[in-house]
Amino acid sequence: MKTCFLKKSIVAVFLLLTVGTLSAQQTKFSEPKLSDPASWTMVLLPDPQMYISFDYNQPLFELMTAWIARNIEPLHIGMVLCTGDLVNQNEYLNPAGIYGNLPSKSQWEFISKAFNRLDGKVPYILAAGNHDYGYESAENRKTNFDRYFPVDKNPLNQKSLKDVGLNADEMPTLTNASFEFVSPQGKKYLVVVLEFAPRDETLAWAKKTIEEKKYENHTVILLTHSYMDPLGEHIEKEGYLLAGPNWGADVWKKLVQPSKNIQMVFAGHIAMADDEKGHVSFRTDTNAGGKKVQQMVFNAQALGGGWSGNGGDGWLRILEFLPDGKTVKVKTFSPLFAASPTTQQFAWRTKPYDEFTFTLE
Repeated sequence: MKTCFLKKSIVAVFLLLTVGTLSAQQTKFSEPKLSDPASWTMVLLPDPQMYISFDYNQPLFELMTAWIARNIEPLHIGMVLCTGDLVNQNEYLNPAGIYGNLPSKSQWEFISKAFNRLDGKVPYILAAGNHDYGYESAENRKTNFDRYFPVDKNPLNQKSLKDVGLNADEMPTLTNASFEFVSPQGKKYLVVVLEFAPRDETLAWAKKTIEEKKYENHTVILLTHSYMDPLGEHIEKEGYLLAGPNWGADVWKKLVQPSKNIQMVFAGHIAMADDEKGHVSFRTDTNAGGKKVQQMVFNAQALGGGWSGNGGDGWLRILEFLPDGKTVKVKTFSPLFAASPTTQQFAWRTKPYDEFTFTLE
């Protein structure tokens, strides 16, 4: 009898400890919220390509845009940026299997549909990456971007659109464009998006646009696909076949550093299989106007199983712009992990390269 009672007691204690541990883990989780009710938020989406190229991964990216739509009001989301590589192949007819099981037409149709959730609710600005050009990966500068993301797709994009550059065929394109945003405190931002490996003509257009008198007091945000490596160094050269490319170091030297009002640069592109730190980068430099330029790379495409995994474990970044107009709090969050009490303990990444604060001039 004593042995039986002892066994039952041990089991009871084990159950209590297990429930207590689970409860403690669950109480640690908290939904994203503003640290200041007067703040506004920018959401940064990493390269979607590995979500989009597999039919069974696509719902994960749609979960992410659905989460954004649901949190526009509580988080005061003012805009959404995406770092590019919207699809994994721009013109694949016969998918290879290991890097996707869908032809390109299906990939483009789905990524456009996923952003439908935000149409009319919040402006979103998308970069075009190397996989959005050519056949498989930037063999030329042909892209289906403008076909699936036309100017009138999201009326809030069209409303905030200010300037449009030209593509390699000298036709207007939203892969080179600028958008204006005014914060709740009245601070004006200009978001300039550039094509992958922008040509000299593109950089000249961007420079001329940014230097217009009407934008001299705007805080300029540059969005482009490829810019820095995981060590925080500007990319010097890549092996793509495009004519007349400018890589990250060129973009810095020709456009960002000479500017007096570019204060933020956002990009994606870099990735190392199942290595969080191999997907991110950050550095601060000073532009010709004496202002700090905060440069951030954020990606997640080879997390959650590597290059043929789930597409990135649902990671996105929440940038809270405080009402002082200077302080920006960065947090890294997964709506996928947050969706279930079983995985909520993994929904936040809190290492120094994933959760930090930077300031604007």
